[in-house]
Amino acid sequence: MAGKKQFDMDAALDAAMIQFWRDGYADTSVDDLSRATGLNRSSIYSSLGDKDTLFLRCLDLYAARYGEKYDAALSCAASEPVAAVRAFFDVTLERIADPELPDGCLIAQSAMAVPVLSPSVAAHAKQALGRQHSRLRAALKAGRLTDQGAEAFALHAAAVNQSLAVMSRAGAGPAQLRAIVGVTVDALSRASRP
Repeated sequence: MAGKKQFDMDAALDAAMIQFWRDGYADTSVDDLSRATGLNRSSIYSSLGDKDTLFLRCLDLYAARYGEKYDAALSCAASEPVAAVRAFFDVTLERIADPELPDGCLIAQSAMAVPVLSPSVAAHAKQALGRQHSRLRAALKAGRLTDQGAEAFALHAAAVNQSLAVMSRAGAGPAQLRAIVGVTVDALSRASRP
């Protein structure tokens, strides 16, 4: 039928997200996105937007996909805060271990690229990073940590989570990453004892 889009929008967004995740915003060209999605440049612009718009859509897709998993992991925080934080890190470690996915984290990469991003894209990347901190703080407060304790551990856990992505991209193995998580979970366990 004339005028009807002949591609799967979800598959195209997923392919674009993987391309940005693999190479980063600055090193991904529209030609790279065309190869990744199988769409020509004009189809990308007309259906998915310019590079900034497409990147924002991909960042939102990534944040929603993994945000749901983080929320599920933290859902038991009120009764088991230590187990919830361990489950939170397990989401990251499972993503890192998945051979079908690029190394690292699209949000961590985006945060590191803030100096080269447009102001609106940089603000969006910072918001995505901030949502992780907010998610952790809310879960830790539900787990009966003081406001100050919840804030400190949320900031620390968010930083550790992002560093796992960076370290995996730099070649750290699963045992090293689990050891890093262990230190954080042990510290939280000691801090949350009555």
